[in-house]
This record gives sequence, structure tokens and C-alpha cells, in this order.
Amino acid sequence: MDSRLEVGIVGAGPVGLALAKAISDAGHKVIGIATTDPNRIENVNSLLPGVRIGDVASVVSGVDLVIFAIPGKQIPVLVTGLVETKALMPGQLLVSTSPDFGYEVFAPAFSLGIVPMSLHPAIRFTGFSAIDRARLQESYIAVDAPKQVLPIVQTLAIELGGEPIHVPAEARANYAEAVSVASTFTNLIAAQAINLLNEAGIAKARNILSGIMRTSLEESLRNAVTEIDPADLLDGDVE
Repeated sequence: MDSRLEVGIVGAGPVGLALAKAISDAGHKVIGIATTDPNRIENVNSLLPGVRIGDVASVVSGVDLVIFAIPGKQIPVLVTGLVETKALMPGQLLVSTSPDFGYEVFAPAFSLGIVPMSLHPAIRFTGFSAIDRARLQESYIAVDAPKQVLPIVQTLAIELGGEPIHVPAEARANYAEAVSVASTFTNLIAAQAINLLNEAGIAKARNILSGIMRTSLEESLRNAVTEIDPADLLDGDVE
């Protein structure tokens, strides 16, 4: 991949900012970030001073690579508008970061000759740049693209610091569900355990639980646990 790609980022939430910083660290040039949120504008200026902040059309226009760090369901309508206003151009690399949608989310621009790709780091982003950057460098990154350009998005994942793993369209639904279940139920179980200790007046609940939750998760991942109903976990019925 050309080490001097000019990049536009759509979205300045935790994912967009983390990827903007990572891709800048990898030697590419972040030209602009699209956001209208005052707080996020402040975050962009703090993390990447000098990067242009504008609307989506101005940020995607003329760059080599556009990363859409927004919910995947918003992308088709947005891309349709960009095609109609001629903001996109043939040969541009378009990347979705949604776990729920593969590169097919860019279908409204296929006839234009864009290069569609999907890239989802399998981590929870915190919004704290240093933490997210460190986690990104230890992550697996789910990628997909048409066969002839799959090496491009795999290379991009490596440049971001992660290890690419191919998740094709037919596996996307299972992948997205697995990510959602792991994230949602981890939060619910942690919150329930913390509340129990807080109600008992036990100090440093999070510190106490961090060790047991970390080691329990590692043990569960190491061993092939049998399938259980997540509702049973919340009810405390599983021995």
C-alpha cells in the first residue's frame, strides 16, 4: 500500500479518533474529519491539531481513503447522497468500521468504481486515545473486501497495529452477534456483581472483581464451555 495515502474520516467518536491517530502514526496523512459535534471538534483539535474539520462531502472529496466510523446502517443513504453530488470518485478506497455490515454497505457506489472494504477492530473503544491506541495494537481486526483487493484491507489492518482475520459476508451475521453478546453480557454481569458488593458496603468493588473476571474469562476462552442461555447467567441459575 502507498505509504502516503491521503485520508478522510467520517465520524469523530472514539472509533474515528482512534483510527485517525493510528493511521496517522502509520505514515498516512489525515486530511480531514467530518463532525459537527462541538465536543468532538475539541477532541479532534487536541488529538490531531491542524487536521481540517468539515462536512462529509468536503472531507471525502479528493482523498485516497475514506474511513466511515459511523453506524453501518447510516452508510448506504449517506453514500447515495455522495454519489449523487459527485463527492466520491472512481478508485477511492472506502472502509466501513461497523461489525454488522460488510463492504456490501457501499453498494450504492459500486457502479462508480470505488474500492469497498470493511474493517472492524474487535475491541471496546473507550474514547481515551492512549488506551484505545494500545488496545488496537493488541487486537484482531475483522476484514473483508472483494477477493482481488482483500490484501489491501489486510495490509491496512496490519498498519493499524492489529492482526487481520477474514470475515466473509456469509459469516458476518454470526460475527456481529458474537461481538454484541460478548460486549453486552460482559457489561451486564460486571454491573450486577459491582452492585452486589456496593450494596454489601464492600469497598473497592471494581478492584476486587477485576482479577476474578479477568481470570474467569481467560479460563472460559481456554476451555470449550457448553452452550448456555445468557438469561440463566443473569438469574444466577448456572452452577
